[in-house]
Amino acid sequence: MAAYEPKNILITGAAGFIASHVANRLVRNYPHYKIVVLDKLDYCSNLKNLNPSRPSANFKFVKGDIASADLVNYLLITESIDTIMHFAAQTHVDNSFGNSFEFTKNNIYGTHVLLEACKVTGQIRRFIHVSTDEVYGETDEDAVVGNHEASQLLPTNPYSATKAGAEMLVMAYGRSYGLPVITTRGNNVYGPNQFPEKLIPKFILLAMRGLPLPIHGDGSNVRSYLYCEDVAEAFEVVLHKGEVGHVYNIGTVKERRVIDVAKDICKLFGLDTEKVIRFVENRPFNDQRYFLDDQKLKRLGWAERTPWEEGLKKTIEWYTTNPDYWGDVTGALLPHPRMLMTPGVDERHNWTEEFKSLASSPVEASTTAPASSAQNSTDAPQKPGYKFLIYGRTGWIGGLLGKICDKQGIPYEYGKGRLEERSQLLEDIRTLKPTHVFNAAGVTGRPNVDWCETHKQDTIRTNVVGTLNLADVCREQGLLMINYATGCIFEYDAKHPEGSGIGFKEEDTPNFTGSFYSKTKAMVEELLKDYDNVCTLRVRMPISSDLSNPRNFITKIARYDKVVNIPNSMTILDELLPISIEMAKRDCRGIWNFTNPGVVSHNEILEMYKKYINPDFKWTNFTLEEQAKVIVAPRSNNEMDASKLKAEFPELLSIKDSLIKYVFEPNRKVPAN
Repeated sequence: MAAYEPKNILITGAAGFIASHVANRLVRNYPHYKIVVLDKLDYCSNLKNLNPSRPSANFKFVKGDIASADLVNYLLITESIDTIMHFAAQTHVDNSFGNSFEFTKNNIYGTHVLLEACKVTGQIRRFIHVSTDEVYGETDEDAVVGNHEASQLLPTNPYSATKAGAEMLVMAYGRSYGLPVITTRGNNVYGPNQFPEKLIPKFILLAMRGLPLPIHGDGSNVRSYLYCEDVAEAFEVVLHKGEVGHVYNIGTVKERRVIDVAKDICKLFGLDTEKVIRFVENRPFNDQRYFLDDQKLKRLGWAERTPWEEGLKKTIEWYTTNPDYWGDVTGALLPHPRMLMTPGVDERHNWTEEFKSLASSPVEASTTAPASSAQNSTDAPQKPGYKFLIYGRTGWIGGLLGKICDKQGIPYEYGKGRLEERSQLLEDIRTLKPTHVFNAAGVTGRPNVDWCETHKQDTIRTNVVGTLNLADVCREQGLLMINYATGCIFEYDAKHPEGSGIGFKEEDTPNFTGSFYSKTKAMVEELLKDYDNVCTLRVRMPISSDLSNPRNFITKIARYDKVVNIPNSMTILDELLPISIEMAKRDCRGIWNFTNPGVVSHNEILEMYKKYINPDFKWTNFTLEEQAKVIVAPRSNNEMDASKLKAEFPELLSIKDSLIKYVFEPNRKVPAN
């Protein structure tokens, strides 16, 4: 069979670890190929990985998400793409136990977008889909022959399940539409540039810092490791010699126990394994062994070239030369980075405290492996080790958070320090030792935001300086901060007209500067983007079932003589505040529109009030122009796109359904018909 010769290749996820080595190799070895790389630059990707290729005339980088159909179609057409090498994926198993929807979105939906674009454009001559050996599931400990390409797929964790699901789509598009697909399934890969949530770079960085190496379980789990350049060569072979419709394992029969990997790294650093190896609790569903049959790829001419000892030395040399390449990776070095337990599993350790103990006494680390889960099966289950630190005790949201924690049995304390005083915040954290921090403190004005117009310095001090202070202290201490922000930083515009159903998304730039309060909120939200330990929740026009609370939006408008009638996104606190606690447990980060899906107008709410609470209630409307005569600062009116939150929490009710369930039915005074 003649070798395949591509012209214009699109490589997805190319700023990540494996794909960057493949991209750099192809750019270097084939100057007549045009290499277009697409990457959204997620936490584990780095544009520096592509530095060897960036000066080359045949290289082009595009920042973007494979989930954007418009972008993918545009690139295929404008760059005349004839070949796709699809690496982009969420890959860290621990993360998949806590945020599996994100894995479905990236690994399955993103792949589907690519396949559909290939079908529509009709110009793709090769689609190479990069999968994993984990789709086969666990290999029997006594198996002599590894999983071959026709073996049954039996994934055991959310990550591998999404990769198997993506494979099914690839196979279906190959059979249904004749798409020229090839799939690869690979062993573990190691080498320079890898984000240190993975085993080998994590152990190297910990060893460099003089910290213990945490081993999951007893360290007997077996894995096979290939050096990154050997893997890049394997993809070069598959690209040119792989047969359409086939699957190729990229692996090695040389296996190593995790404990042996740790010992080899200790040896190269001159460390005493008895002092630096620390056994910690195993992760959920940690497969004992993955073992591949690698003969099919070898028949195409590929072979592993780099011995384990040589590859490990090269990798250690790179990390010692580039210790700050990834910046602050403290969170990734935890025994279970961002780990969240799956439903039905109750036990969870406080790994923030675990890391602190690892850091404080490295030479005293335990070298005794913990008992297996089977041995501990009779032990009473322990509740997760949470402790929340809440700021904003006298505020509405802060007070409600305490009540929810009481109801859920979560230990919590209210912060005593003022947000503007860094030393006081540090004292709170050191004294209380929280696992999460919630910031519900802020200046909104009394009785409303008009107060902020005449108290600008006070507003800045709390809403901007104080919030940044707390975020910075939490980042130093390795803590996630849930920050209750506002969605009152947008107003309807030409792209998001009233009544269109087109809401502002998390990535949209704030466009409302009518009030000084909103200005400070938009300002601090932009600055918080540089803090990866913050989860910003945009609350809008909050409503609760407590209709006696003067801060409740319904209570406010029910007391007004006149109200405007404009549809808005709103936040039902009875439903969404418990979700915010779950978001902390899931380690959600970044910006989230924290509203119920859809919009509801003032009149629609008051009609419900009349139907459920007071059938004699009456009100009149006035225009925005009339409203402007009785307020100091303009008010924000908008629709927020809550699809991101809905995807994470599919049970989330629409605004009108939530109003009925959580607010009006519990307060019903008018008998139902």
